[in-house]
Amino acid sequence: MENFSKTLIEALEAKTQWYDSQALPAILENYRLLHTCVKNLFESLSKKSLITPDPYKKEKKISDIKSPESTPFTDQERSLVMGMRMSDYESTLDFLCNYYKFSVSNITIGSIKKLVDLNNWIQWTSFTPNSPRIITRSLANMVQTLRTSADTLNTSLLNDSISKASRAMGEINAALKEYTDFQKELYKGNIRKHVFESPNFSMEKAMASATDEMANIKKCFASAMGKTPFYNDLVEEIIQEDHAQDKEQLQQKVLAKLDIKKEETSQKETKVDTKDMLMGAVRVLGAMTPQLIQTFNKIRENHDLLESEHNSFMDKLKKALKKAFNLPEKPTVYTVTIVEQSTDTRRTEKVNYQNFIADIASRSRRYQSVTAKGHPGYDKIYSMEETKILDFVNKQIQETQRLITILNALDEYFKSAALPQNKPKVKGIKMEITALKNCLVKSNQHRAEYSAYIEEEQQMKKLGIKL
Repeated sequence: MENFSKTLIEALEAKTQWYDSQALPAILENYRLLHTCVKNLFESLSKKSLITPDPYKKEKKISDIKSPESTPFTDQERSLVMGMRMSDYESTLDFLCNYYKFSVSNITIGSIKKLVDLNNWIQWTSFTPNSPRIITRSLANMVQTLRTSADTLNTSLLNDSISKASRAMGEINAALKEYTDFQKELYKGNIRKHVFESPNFSMEKAMASATDEMANIKKCFASAMGKTPFYNDLVEEIIQEDHAQDKEQLQQKVLAKLDIKKEETSQKETKVDTKDMLMGAVRVLGAMTPQLIQTFNKIRENHDLLESEHNSFMDKLKKALKKAFNLPEKPTVYTVTIVEQSTDTRRTEKVNYQNFIADIASRSRRYQSVTAKGHPGYDKIYSMEETKILDFVNKQIQETQRLITILNALDEYFKSAALPQNKPKVKGIKMEITALKNCLVKSNQHRAEYSAYIEEEQQMKKLGIKL
């Protein structure tokens, strides 16, 4: 019994380290992906007034994982109730992703139950309007309504968010199932470590019979384990592992569960995958898609707002004549002021609205296809030589920098060009511009790290040293 306990505790310590360093951070990343998808969906539903966001959302303080309400409501209440509950759901995911500690010591058996309840609040892996769960059914019906009024670009973002949410949740649930088994073994291991080593615990009596071992564990449990709950079924497993006729097989089964596979450790020193390092810059470009789509929508709304100001009788007559004679619409050209940050100089530039908005739409579709491995666009780029990938990244960074410059100028233009009564209706895009800049900085960091490594590698080769 003592030899098994010692081996078990060592295996648990190694597995704990693996969970803290690899498995739990991977679960956190999937929750972050889920949170991004939920935010995109929440914004889309709010914009179309399909839900009414909770006006007191920012005043609510989240300090623990708690699933929103799932009680029934009428169709008339749906917009308001789902808005409040989705607000709570998004806030809980935000707390989970930014403030909750993903460690073995923090995510206990009790915490897992809270996570599972939160995961089940929306059935992302079976997201249909016919779901038996009222929250999933209501949200799926609202999404279906949203699809009927959304353009191709927004529909694509919507479908992508739901697809990624489903994939992320599937991976989270599978990982939590394995982690639950580990936490059970950790609970049993802690009993062996703390209760068995308690001064009041008699190992001699415990080895005498299953009944005596159970009595000894119960007697010492509270003082050795503090406020840890007593799970009778798990303690029974300890008894079986120590006294059952097939105890050796049971012990080996437990140790096999805790075995860390070679692919899990990945501790071997391998050559740095420079292509994957460079593809990191590509993946960050893919993260720009939501911001580009939001920017696309806001610029289009601002354009329509300015157009509505030119709606006199003569304007209507001109439009009617052009339509009657199939005359092409004259392109809309905005003369904007460009501020060069490096020199603090100003210059004017003409921006063709139709071409510019088409470029944003095209760019968002292109970036959406490179968000992760397995996407067609990503795999196509990955199949290219590294020099070609670097050229692609350089071009996209350069073009996005120019795009941001034009966006800043257009933002100022729309705010100043609108009539006084329409100025409050102008949609600002500063937040989207900031988000695009952040993505650009991250992509540039990946590119710089790649270039620095390649340069170092070349220097080492000249010196006859292999990295």
